[in-house]
Amino acid sequence: MRNLKITTAQFEVKSGNKEYNISMIETLCKEAAKEKSQVIVFPECSITGYSYLRKLDKKSLEDIAENLPDGESIKSLIEISKKTNIIILSGLIEKDKNRKIFNTYVCIGQNGLITKYRKLHPFINSYLSRGSEYCVFDLFGWKCGILVCYDNNIIENVRATKLLGADLIFMPHVTMCTPSTRPGAGFVEPKLWDNRLEDPTSLRLEFNGMKGREWLMKWLPARAYDNGIYVVFSNLIGMDDDQLKNGCSMILDPFGDILCECTMLGDGTATAVLLYNKIEKSGGHRYLNARRPDLYGEIITQDHQSDQKVTWLTEKN
Repeated sequence: MRNLKITTAQFEVKSGNKEYNISMIETLCKEAAKEKSQVIVFPECSITGYSYLRKLDKKSLEDIAENLPDGESIKSLIEISKKTNIIILSGLIEKDKNRKIFNTYVCIGQNGLITKYRKLHPFINSYLSRGSEYCVFDLFGWKCGILVCYDNNIIENVRATKLLGADLIFMPHVTMCTPSTRPGAGFVEPKLWDNRLEDPTSLRLEFNGMKGREWLMKWLPARAYDNGIYVVFSNLIGMDDDQLKNGCSMILDPFGDILCECTMLGDGTATAVLLYNKIEKSGGHRYLNARRPDLYGEIITQDHQSDQKVTWLTEKN
């Protein structure tokens, strides 16, 4: 199993402006290509924008949604992949032949769509349908999984993807800097973003505190460590509709250690080399082998009605 070089990317999306967002994807792909990266990973809904989706009716969602694999955005990503010789992962809104609409994440190569994944726990708009299956696929001899944003909050999803064989999981997000019942959570004032060149310190204090990175560090390293996987986390930076997001795109190893992180207050990338032999050396790998599903198999599979609540959707912005 050879090493794998991956880039995680972030940029400030423009809501509903696919042309601009794809142009930014191309720009950052070219940067990653200079690093000889084999794979680049973009945030959830990085082609369409995300937070503004909560304001759209079904017709408006259908208008921005695309059929896969024949949508125009997919064609554009294929051309970018050909130009840069890099595998691209990005997010958009998909519609199927039955008029169902999904928050979908795609993996694209020079020859077309490699795989797609539909978010299991969408919430930004009630017209979005839930995905119904996990996704594990091969890239350069590595088994890769995808879980989008809220999907990673349900720890069973991460473990299930690992048990299906994933060596690494791509975790694209639009997260942090929103109200929650947890202490220290909340929006970050957009004026701090507007003033970031003159006063970056005040913005970093918010971004790196409990509204942002400190919260991320409570759980993201644990997902990697507990499961003995590499985690590739990508998140929006800047204004997404009327919400400010803090980036922190990073790659973690199976020990839960950060290999690289994009710390720019703006568009950027971070690249790391993944070493396969770390997986078998990790504690998570050993713990996986020591499991006793005879003790808890029936407990985990008992009847349960999913009740997904997102605090900030009921908060006044």
